[in-house]
This record gives sequence, structure tokens and C-alpha cells, in this order.
Amino acid sequence: MTEYKIQNHKDLRNEMKAVARGEKPAPVDAARTSFETADVLLRLLTPENRTLLRLIRDEHPQSVADLARLSKRAEPNLLRTLGKLEAFGLIELLTEGRRRIPVSRVNKLSVEIDLFSQNDRFEVA
Repeated sequence: MTEYKIQNHKDLRNEMKAVARGEKPAPVDAARTSFETADVLLRLLTPENRTLLRLIRDEHPQSVADLARLSKRAEPNLLRTLGKLEAFGLIELLTEGRRRIPVSRVNKLSVEIDLFSQNDRFEVA
């Protein structure tokens, strides 16, 4: 399972400055993808977007145009959504010639929300 880091911008900036000043070593998870809050990810997982993820996994569309037809969504809007899903590591858009092929990268997502602080985390498998 890949674990993602939840860290707000202020903490990330302070951490980077401390490393740059030599006050502390780079954290072992410095290269890990991070997000400001788990809310950002949860807002992305709308029923419509979860349907897209299911279509990608089950139907294996061979292009964004195929997925647009399957999902009955306009291709420009679909591309924006796919870009966001790719940024979170949920899908990958492979390039083959002029086609972009959406491929599912995640089967399961676990979110742990700390109710008393911002120490949320999520893992993908």
C-alpha cells in the first residue's frame, strides 16, 4: 500500500526552510505526495467520479473519447476530471500515439481521519 502525506502548506513551507537552513535533515517521506487535508481527496470522490473510476477499471477504455462515450460526458470536462484523478494517483493517463488511455492504478483507498487534529492520512492499494 502506498501512503500519502497530509500536511498543510504552512507546515510544509516551515519544514522545507528548516531543511534548507541545515537545521534538520530532510524527512524520509519528503518525496511522498502530500495533500493539505483529507477533505481535498474526499471532495474528489463524488458519485460521478467513482462511476468514472469503475468504468476505467471494468471497461478498459482505449482512449479518453471511449470513456467520454461510456460515461456520456463531454471530453473537455472529462479531461479536467481525469487530470485531477491522475494528480491524486488514482489513475494514470498513458500516451500511445495521439491517444491518451486512462488506466486504473488503485483498487482500494483507506482514509484515517484524526478528529482532534490535522493528522489525517490515507493509503491506496
